[in-house]
This record gives sequence, C-alpha cells and structure tokens, in this order.
Amino acid sequence: MSNGSVKKVFIFPCGSEIGLEIQRSLAASCHFEMYGGSSVDDHGRLVFKNYIGDIPPVEDKNFIPRVIDIVKKHSIDFIIPAHDSVVLKLAEHSEELPAQLITSPLETCIACRSKKKTYQLLTGQVPVPKTYSIDDKHISFPVFIKPDAGQGSKGAKKISSQKELAIAYESDPTIIISEYLPGSEYTIDCFTDKDRKLLFSGGRIRKRINNGISVDSVPKENRLFFELAQKINSKLHLRGAWFFQVKENAAGDFVLMEVAPRIAGTMGLYRAMGVNFTQLSLFDAMGLDVSIIENSFEVEIDRALSSKFITNLFYSSVYVDLDDTLIFDNSVNTQMIMFLYQARNEGKRICLISRHSKSILKTLEAYAISRSLFDEIIHLGKDDKKSHYISRLDAIFIDDSFAERKDVSENSNIPVFATDAIDVLLDWRRK
Repeated sequence: MSNGSVKKVFIFPCGSEIGLEIQRSLAASCHFEMYGGSSVDDHGRLVFKNYIGDIPPVEDKNFIPRVIDIVKKHSIDFIIPAHDSVVLKLAEHSEELPAQLITSPLETCIACRSKKKTYQLLTGQVPVPKTYSIDDKHISFPVFIKPDAGQGSKGAKKISSQKELAIAYESDPTIIISEYLPGSEYTIDCFTDKDRKLLFSGGRIRKRINNGISVDSVPKENRLFFELAQKINSKLHLRGAWFFQVKENAAGDFVLMEVAPRIAGTMGLYRAMGVNFTQLSLFDAMGLDVSIIENSFEVEIDRALSSKFITNLFYSSVYVDLDDTLIFDNSVNTQMIMFLYQARNEGKRICLISRHSKSILKTLEAYAISRSLFDEIIHLGKDDKKSHYISRLDAIFIDDSFAERKDVSENSNIPVFATDAIDVLLDWRRK
C-alpha cells in the first residue's frame, strides 16, 4: 500500500456504468486518487486521468497476474470491482492481491453470483420466487426466466408457453425458471459496516430500463424494505455497499430477485442526497467508524448517453468573445466559465476580445466575473477585425458569430469554436 495520506484506488472495468458511478463518487475527493482499468477502449479513458487499457478479460488466465502487476507498479491501496463477474473473480484471488478488495467476503460473493444459491440460502428468511426445473410437468405459465449468473434485467424474459421455454433453455441451460411476478420492481441500496451493522437501506423504483440498466429512478420509501434488508444482512456476511432487488407478485407482496455485493450504477440517486456509497465503503475498509447524513428532498435521476471528447488539439492561449458567448441571454454562460477555469488551471493564457458597446470592466463586475480571470482584455472599435489582434499561433478562438470565426480562421489560421462546441474542449478526466 502507498504510505501517503491520499489512497490509490483501482477500478475495473472503469467504463461500465458501475465504474463511471464510482468515478463520479470519487472525482471531487481529496482523499483518493483513481486508476481506471479496462479490457476495451471504453468511455473510461475519457474520464479517468490515470487510465490503463489492454487488460485481459476477466476470464483470461492472465487477468489476475496483470491486475497484480498494476497494483504493484502503481502502489494501489484498494481495488473496486465494477462488474459482477469481476467481483467474484477478484474475491476468489483476494489473498493473492497486494491491495484490499472492496466487496463482501468470498462466500457471500459466491452465493450472490448464483441466483439458485441466493434463493437456497434465503429461503425462509425472505420471500423468494417459486422456481421450476425444465422437465417440471406442473409449470404454470407465464413464467420468468433469467440467467443464473446474470445481472440487472439483462437476459430476463417473460415466457408464455412450453415451446418458448424450450427454445430459451436450449440457448442457455443455466437459466432460472421462476414464477412470473407482474408487479413493480424496486432496488434497495444498502450499506453494512465492518461490524456487520446495517447503516442504510434506501429503496428506489426502476421507472425505465435500458439494456438491463435502470436509467430513470426515484426514491421509494417502504418500511418493508428495511426489514428485508435486515434479514438479508443477518443471513449473508455483507460489507460495504450492496443492493438487492424485489418485485411484486400478483398479491402485491415483495419477492426477492437478486442480491449483489457491489456498487450499483444508479446509486448516484442517493449520492445526490448525501449517501456516497463508494466513499463509505473505502473509509469503512480503512477501519474508520462511518456515519451517514441523508438529505430529505425529492429527487429523480435520469441517465442517457453522455458525450465526452478526446482531441489532438494543442493550444496555450484562448481568445474568447464577451457578448452572446461568455454572457448569454443576460446570464453567465456557465459551461463557458467552466472551460475558462479549466484553461486557467492548466496554465493557459486567456484573452477577452470584444467590441462590447459599454464598459467591459463594469459589465464583468455586474456579472460577478473577476477581471483577474483574464491575462489580457482587448476592447475593439466597431470596425476592428479580431484577427488583427490575435498574435499567438498556438491559440484557439471562441465566438458566437460565424462572421467573426470566419475572419479569424482565414486570417489567423487557428482553430475556431462556436458556443455549441465548447464541450469538445472540456476535459472530464479526474485524478
């Protein structure tokens, strides 16, 4: 382990929705430095400053040796698995790893990776679905099938006939055949500390599912969620962040679907309310006593594809316009000001160039924009061309006006950007 106060955390696979939620959970923390790893060039390389690619897939014989090499090379303190298969694989080799694995004990990981084992262990403790074998003569259709080692709702399907079931079983003989639960589905996010005390359980309803992932969710309170969490926690040896899913049967009773000893991608809903499951898990792993402050307000999380960009653009100076660029619709353009502070943090020279009709300094003051943000302010006359005042060749120019951008592009020969393209300049990679 590293000896410094900042702990190094390795996340794999870092580009999964789980990995991206872990990144968001730690991005603003001064206590942790993140290293993201992936087997494919996924979204993780756009948000992790310390990105490690070309890691063998989890089923590859070289996966564990490669992880050990990474941990040693970078003095990693903690490893956070961001996929169910990775949770189990790393748990199986936890004693070989020269870093602490953030998940529950191996026996729990084994039980949770198989729905059959989960149901067997929790039968009599919490309601579990009735299951059938493929040759059962008394199957009551419709039924619900799901891979025994699947995650989320991926691969789950309602089956209405024996013929459909036979086709599904031939495709995947590991499927669980269970009673069909027609009601709403809920996920309950939980945290158990080092003393096996359940410190938090919060339900959320999965309003919209995309590719097996909950992409729209709101909190849902129900005293039964906590009672079910307590019973699961007493039976399984859980530690840190975990969650379970239930669905309502025809009578409206909650029936267990699965338990997972890891961070969930949609735990960001409760993180927004003050419950940072990733940080809680890490501090707990460090042997610290943790507590939780949960804010009380209505919140909904909705996720969609998010665009991040990587370019080969190099520049040391930024020329930026004022009207309808830095100031837009009588407000500060917050995305623009975000970019300018990013540029300032990177040591780039920032020049405000404008033919503003009033006092630029007074306008900046009116919008609470500090004069010191800019290395230079160029106040042009009505007929001045902006290209005449751009003296640096390793610069970029930002302006809402096409005519201004055309002038600078043709005469200064530097990259020019409209206000709608600022996101290509933003760097979301964090330590």
